[in-house]
Amino acid sequence: MMKERLEQRLKALKAEFDAGQKLLAEYETKQASLRETLLRISGAIQVIEEELQILEEGENNDLAVEKEAVVVEN
Repeated sequence: MMKERLEQRLKALKAEFDAGQKLLAEYETKQASLRETLLRISGAIQVIEEELQILEEGENNDLAVEKEAVVVEN
């Protein structure tokens, strides 16, 4: 009787352990995928920020040229 209960409990624990390992592996795969996605998004953010900075610098240069043109005209 006691041996049967222990064997049943052992079997249940092994099944629970195996299920936990499988779930952990799935989460690790999802985590790796999410890290890759975040890395790509981070790269896209950086590219857009750099492009915006270039555009802003270009606009500032255009304003400086316009101011010079106004001064020359007077």
